[in-house]
Amino acid sequence: MKTIDLPITGMSCAACAARIEKGVSRLSGIASVNVNFATNVLTVTYDPALTDPREFARTVTELGYGVTDQQAAERIDDTARTWRVRLIVSALLTAPILLGSLHGLAHVGLLSNQYLLWALATPVQFWAGWPFYRGAWAAAKQRTSDMNTLIAVGSSAAYLFSAALIVFPRFFASAESAMQAMFFDTSAAIVTLIVLGRYLEAKARGRASDAIRKLAGLQARTARVERDGRETDVPMDEVRVGDVVIVRPGERIPVDGVVLSGDSAVDESTITGESVPVEKGPGDEVIGATINRMGSFRFEAKRVGRDTVLAQIIRMVEEAQGSKAPIQRLADRVSAYFVPTVIALSVAAFVLWFALGPDPKLVNALTRFVAVIIIACPCALGLATPTAVIVGTGKGAEHGILIRGGEALETAHRITTVALDKTGTLTVGAPEVTDVIPTAACSESELLRLAASAERRSEHPLAEALVRFAEERRVDLAAPSEFTAHAGHGVEAVVDGRRTLVGSARFIEEQSVDTEEFQLRIAELESGGKTVALVAVDGRLAGLIAYADSLKPDAQQTVSALRKLGLKPVMLTGDNERSARALAAQAGIDEVLARALPQEKAAYIRDLRERGEAVAMVGDGVNDAPALAQADLGVAIGAGTDIAMEASDITLISGDLSGVISAIRLSRRTMAIIKQNLFWAFIYNVVLIPLAAGVFYPAFRLTLDPMYAAAAMALSSVTVVTNSLRLKRFR
Repeated sequence: MKTIDLPITGMSCAACAARIEKGVSRLSGIASVNVNFATNVLTVTYDPALTDPREFARTVTELGYGVTDQQAAERIDDTARTWRVRLIVSALLTAPILLGSLHGLAHVGLLSNQYLLWALATPVQFWAGWPFYRGAWAAAKQRTSDMNTLIAVGSSAAYLFSAALIVFPRFFASAESAMQAMFFDTSAAIVTLIVLGRYLEAKARGRASDAIRKLAGLQARTARVERDGRETDVPMDEVRVGDVVIVRPGERIPVDGVVLSGDSAVDESTITGESVPVEKGPGDEVIGATINRMGSFRFEAKRVGRDTVLAQIIRMVEEAQGSKAPIQRLADRVSAYFVPTVIALSVAAFVLWFALGPDPKLVNALTRFVAVIIIACPCALGLATPTAVIVGTGKGAEHGILIRGGEALETAHRITTVALDKTGTLTVGAPEVTDVIPTAACSESELLRLAASAERRSEHPLAEALVRFAEERRVDLAAPSEFTAHAGHGVEAVVDGRRTLVGSARFIEEQSVDTEEFQLRIAELESGGKTVALVAVDGRLAGLIAYADSLKPDAQQTVSALRKLGLKPVMLTGDNERSARALAAQAGIDEVLARALPQEKAAYIRDLRERGEAVAMVGDGVNDAPALAQADLGVAIGAGTDIAMEASDITLISGDLSGVISAIRLSRRTMAIIKQNLFWAFIYNVVLIPLAAGVFYPAFRLTLDPMYAAAAMALSSVTVVTNSLRLKRFR
């Protein structure tokens, strides 16, 4: 399967998005289709053996829309400019029409000329309002309707009735006592106000999508590379993996790589959200788009183009902003049936007012018809969810929190339990050897040499700590001739012809090795929060090695904050029970799952979910990937492995554990905004449609003028987008 994003033009409401989804989904080989109305992007997952993007583009075109190759920011800017031109022209033409329709000025000079008002109203109706006619016609060809249908029908009814009054005055004089009642001011004002709403909406949506624009702006334009013994400035797209790049003080690092020479402090806040510069020296990784504060250095390019961290972040944010939150399905279902229902209500209002209303019946009936049609456009429903998701995911990216999509953003707000991995998540992840205790039959140096040699091929943090410890003491390590890693247990290797085992007490005991003489010492060390590994050589116990790993500086504060949010923290670890509980107590965690293998962590998460808990799993290692995938919400520490990040729903780039709190708070805030948007969008229609239809006229003499209906409809969309923009103030 492949996935492609196609930018769409010509959409005007959620009904348009639903129509495109339905049309493309009918093609063969389609796995999933999603259209985001806020970003105007069609995302299709498909089988390339059965269909291709040309079919998608053809289907979109047949439905009356377009496909473009413009970037999102360019599309939004172009849309805003187009609506601004239409707004200026229609406003200039509508102003004298409104003046001519005022009772005090209706008979002053040219303003009394009905033909002039007709001439002024015509370009407003058919030029400024052309996008609505085009959309309505596209919908009609598909035997359906959308908000363009409502605007085109409502404004056209007012315009054509007014034109008919001029062309056939005798007919209306005999039919109505109010022959001079004309609606050019209504039709022109409706179009102008809705165009104004579209312009303001486009500007607001541009602000909502600022995150992508800002991220793209972080990219350096050129890079200084060493080629043929000379330093040369080259465009970014000419940098290749393996190039040696030179960075001077104050410059932006162009691509990702590893420092070869030189020392500096790098400001990584643009990527990780951390404001404190990070010291860099030979062997350290540097990230493209970060800023070199002091010192010059040379580094080897490791990731360029679409493979850089920045490019991946932009891609993840774009995918997240183009996704749908589950709550949006409600709005989509309502929008699908909304327009036909509104048309039926407007026709019913016309019939009832024409049959039972006061004189002039035709004028009043037409006024109610137009008001209901115009007031009910479902734009606000279509924008309520996606605009909040766009701003929320963009705001997360600014703080180093990468949220994969609307579903993850929505899920985070209902989490009840947060399961935290120990090593590298709650702790620094850089354990140090604290004790090397041999048996009487083995010397300390021999124990250290055999154990460290056996661990040389392991990537486990404890193995790396042991090898580092041995090298610092200048122990001559051997290359193991055989090596087997037992995930979650330990390693088995042949060193200098001797079968060497290094691992947990359970692992060593399972190999039929007697560990009785060290049981008391093991209990003592583990009670102090240390992790103990036993070493066996040729089937006999050779000694033990103890490690200690300190809590991250923000671990206790994060656990405390989780409790204040009403969440239950749980620690999962492959470590032994005693040391796990000792460290959990330091962090303030009561519930601990120790000696857990990767599959056992995943099973524990599954059990929690079956008990009705909504679980977030926070981890950083390969062994956390099954649990991350099993949880309702997987949160990967960015400093961890690519596998963990791939299995997660949220990635904390900086590795700062407090990002878990920020992500949950951001989710809760975003969901609150979405619910507010949906509430106001629904209430707006529930209250104003009956008012526009004249339901309150018999009792209170209250109705809604079509011009005010147009203003209210335009305002509703702008209000929803503006409400979503309040998320930009999230801290």
